[in-house]
Parts: sequence; structure tokens; C-alpha cells
Amino acid sequence: VFEMLGKPARGKTCPAIDGIIEEGSEVLEEYKDEPALDAGLVAAAQSVEHYEIARYGTLIAWAEELGLKDALPLLRETLKEESATDETLTKLGESGANKRAMQAAA
Repeated sequence: VFEMLGKPARGKTCPAIDGIIEEGSEVLEEYKDEPALDAGLVAAAQSVEHYEIARYGTLIAWAEELGLKDALPLLRETLKEESATDETLTKLGESGANKRAMQAAA
């Protein structure tokens, strides 16, 4: 998309993602060697995916509003990939990580 716009891509620190990563680190420390660790890591990963899904949804809306039709297929494909990753993480949690955490807590 940057190439389409003739702009250089550049990185930028994101405080929201930094906070999510910090939460994931706290999960690692708090649940180290416990069955709840996997469930906590799945939840942390989903937090990242949900943030990215929201951002790509916004970028799609902006591209539509600005008439950047060439960018839409790329942005929609990326949104689809992020949503698929979220679904995979949900299945991972539901297939065992959440159950193991609940059993250990009981």
C-alpha cells in the first residue's frame, strides 16, 4: 500500500501493542510452569489479533473514503488473514488450553 501511494514504509512504536506485549510477559511470569500458562498465552495472542483486526478495519474504511481502490484488496486480504489467525487461536484455546487451566484451578 505504501508503494502504491509512493510513500516510504516506516516503523512506529505503538503504545497499545507495547501494553499488550507487557501483559503477555506478565502472564509468562505469573503462570510459569502452570497449566494456565497456555490459556494465558492464547489470550494474549488474541489481544494482539483483535487490535490488528480493528486497525485493518479502520484502514479499509479510510481507503474506501479516500477512494484508494487499489489498496482495498491488499487490506481486505490482510484483515482476512488476521481473522483466520484469531479463529485458529480460539480453536487452540477451546481444544485444550482453556480446559487444562480450568481443571488445574478446580
